[in-house]
Amino acid sequence: MAIIEIRQVCKSFGTKVALDNISLEIPEGGIFGLLGPNGAGKTTLIRIVNRITIPNSGEILFGGRPITQRDVERIGYMPEERGLYRKMKVGEQAMYLAQLKGMNARDAQQELKKWFVRFEIQGWWDKKVEELSKGMAQKLQFITTVVHKPSLMILDEPFSGFDPVNAELIRKEILRLKEEGATIVLSTHNMESVEELCDNIALINRSKLVITGGVDDIRRKYGNNNVELVYTDADGRHVEVLPKETDGADTLRTYLDRGVQINSYKELMPRMNDIFIKLVKGEE
Repeated sequence: MAIIEIRQVCKSFGTKVALDNISLEIPEGGIFGLLGPNGAGKTTLIRIVNRITIPNSGEILFGGRPITQRDVERIGYMPEERGLYRKMKVGEQAMYLAQLKGMNARDAQQELKKWFVRFEIQGWWDKKVEELSKGMAQKLQFITTVVHKPSLMILDEPFSGFDPVNAELIRKEILRLKEEGATIVLSTHNMESVEELCDNIALINRSKLVITGGVDDIRRKYGNNNVELVYTDADGRHVEVLPKETDGADTLRTYLDRGVQINSYKELMPRMNDIFIKLVKGEE
């Protein structure tokens, strides 16, 4: 079942076409990658889903019906342009944002305290936001995005500005939230994160939808139909690239008959980064 259905959405700003007849579905549960180069229309689409911007035509369905402002309370959105009130205290800022999403003060404080401990920033509750480092502010923004346990979370470049340790912390939290049943939309340029985290993706370029589907299906589609065989014989370890057969058993049997040890036999698939570049350049 799709949690979000985007149907023939068009959006222009004057003569600039931002989205041109975009239709796609975001399945409920799992991680969905929204990809595209800068200026492709991703942020505009995200803002339309959040009802920050209204499309010129088309519609957005949430859970099978037209999305309403009430539904937006069930969405957690972390924009790429991080925005916090620098003069507010950290805890005060977090409480304010949590209550904007419908949480009462007691529940908000209880959940926020848990997240502050998990992210090891519990000592910063009474400090001012302007005292936070960029990484600490990023942590606060992530917490306030997910604290109300939204059914849909939209994270725009969530790893931007993080060192490797904190990027790994966020990655683990995203996977944990997925396991708890959340639907997560990940807008990113980091193709390694896409391969590691995303179940499905959509690629937008020059305001149009280029491709959408499962990550493994797309990688297989743009593969060269070869397999990699790694084996060891008396002369040492060898790696061979062979044409893929419908049934690789015959290939393996041939090598085993030669008395070699098979180390691995796997399909070779292109990286998402290569597919991204190929499709974007092809569109251009």
